[in-house]
Amino acid sequence: MGRGFLSVAFVVVAATTAQGASKAETCGYQADVVKAIQQARLDRVRERQVQAHVLENATWPENYNTAVPLLTPWVYEMKMRDVRNQDLAAAWTEMCLAQ
Repeated sequence: MGRGFLSVAFVVVAATTAQGASKAETCGYQADVVKAIQQARLDRVRERQVQAHVLENATWPENYNTAVPLLTPWVYEMKMRDVRNQDLAAAWTEMCLAQ
């Protein structure tokens, strides 16, 4: 799943997280963003329209919105069968907690 990209994404996404938030809470919000992007892909939202689509119903703190354009390519570069068959939010949480 492009570990090099993920390392960079973790650094950038970490910069957007709330001060004082626990690592589990931060990783949970990031996973929510990934899940929303995955659902947008399943709903066949065009990549350039993902941010607007996802932010319409965002339930995470506003500072996590900056993660949407950073994480969208990760999801959209995957094969559709992987997007359909994998729990990307769970994968992201696992990788995030391991960082």
